[in-house]
Amino acid sequence: MSALQIQTLLPPSPTATPFQWKKPPPTRVRIHAAASTSSPVDWVKATDVQFFQSDTRPIMLFDGVCNLCNGGVRFVRSIDPNRRIRYAPLQGESGRKLLQRSGRSPDDISSVVLVEKDRSYIKSEAALRIMEHLNLPFPQLALMLKFVPLFLRDFAYDNVANNRYEIFGRSETEACDLL
Repeated sequence: MSALQIQTLLPPSPTATPFQWKKPPPTRVRIHAAASTSSPVDWVKATDVQFFQSDTRPIMLFDGVCNLCNGGVRFVRSIDPNRRIRYAPLQGESGRKLLQRSGRSPDDISSVVLVEKDRSYIKSEAALRIMEHLNLPFPQLALMLKFVPLFLRDFAYDNVANNRYEIFGRSETEACDLL
């Protein structure tokens, strides 16, 4: 069984055969992800599945007005010459849809989120997963940091995230919807 299966929720007419189906059924799908995901079932609009149809690279969601977040995106882009990661601000239309797809509120800008085809990561897990997609020495550093317990990593992450505007400031303009 693959890591991702899509099951339609509204079956076509009971008398219709597969050859009579004119349009793909329903606008909502249920995604059954591998057992290792943080939540076993995510509800997604069928149009949201399009984010990974033609491009399987993960998407980094970030606070588009936070100077720390924008600096982090610039840093990651500068050391990712192969463009293995896509980017979208949490406040943009794509970011809001991907937040919902990840089981989070569309208005939640409290954490960086890394969205992959079948799983989403938040807080320190997202940061480590992003590091794994980059060139040396970042994957090795991420591996070492995984030995630190998650509650400690997230505690440190939350302390920085909760004070990021006071420490690093805010941008007057919001980042564009990059993807």
